[in-house]
Amino acid sequence: MQPDETDWKIIRILQAGYAPNNTIARELGISEGTVRLRLKKLKEAGILEVKALINPDVLENQQLALVAMRVAESRLLERKAEEVAALESVISVAIASGRYDLLAEVLVDSNRGLVRFLTEQLSTVEGVISSESFLMLKSYGKFV
Repeated sequence: MQPDETDWKIIRILQAGYAPNNTIARELGISEGTVRLRLKKLKEAGILEVKALINPDVLENQQLALVAMRVAESRLLERKAEEVAALESVISVAIASGRYDLLAEVLVDSNRGLVRFLTEQLSTVEGVISSESFLMLKSYGKFV
């Protein structure tokens, strides 16, 4: 499934912030049932996920970090990305080109949380041969 023009309009409205189905329907001139059905199809197709996001900059004891990793064997990239993505503190993982193989966004509770993530969680993923961490000191417009 690929989103059509109406699907994209619904997605853009939701990207701007929460809106109930009846508000979306009114704005687009379609029925609430149509919005509900389209959202269901977009979710089932893995195109859309609706969830609450937090701003780590305004919450105490929340630290956003980027952890860059090298993997022992390139043929294991997807498997290792999936394993890292399943770790408790990980928000997202990407396979990257360049110096590192994987980039993970991690939300931890302070600097100690990053140490715990590296030593207790990431260390359980065999095949990750090195990592480098970057603490996000201040983010702008970043909700996770």
